[in-house]
Amino acid sequence: MLNALFKALADPTRRQILDLLKAKDLTSGEIAEHFQVSKPNISQHLSILKNADLVTSSKKGKFVYYSLNTTIFEEAVNWILNLKNSKEES
Repeated sequence: MLNALFKALADPTRRQILDLLKAKDLTSGEIAEHFQVSKPNISQHLSILKNADLVTSSKKGKFVYYSLNTTIFEEAVNWILNLKNSKEES
């Protein structure tokens, strides 16, 4: 889980996509409008974000909307806090 998360977060484009999704759910086309890269490139970034469980997708009519999955962030923060707490207890 964490390996995929950190790999996904390592790319600045993917971090920008996550920032966009903080405001509202968007289609891949709406996301692509914010970047000067091809739509297939954005789709690949979205696929990596989905594999890391950072975003979810749902079909509404003929469009697929992407949304931010905050659960994975909570799990990562808990993992980091556990590392910190383990060191303080030693």
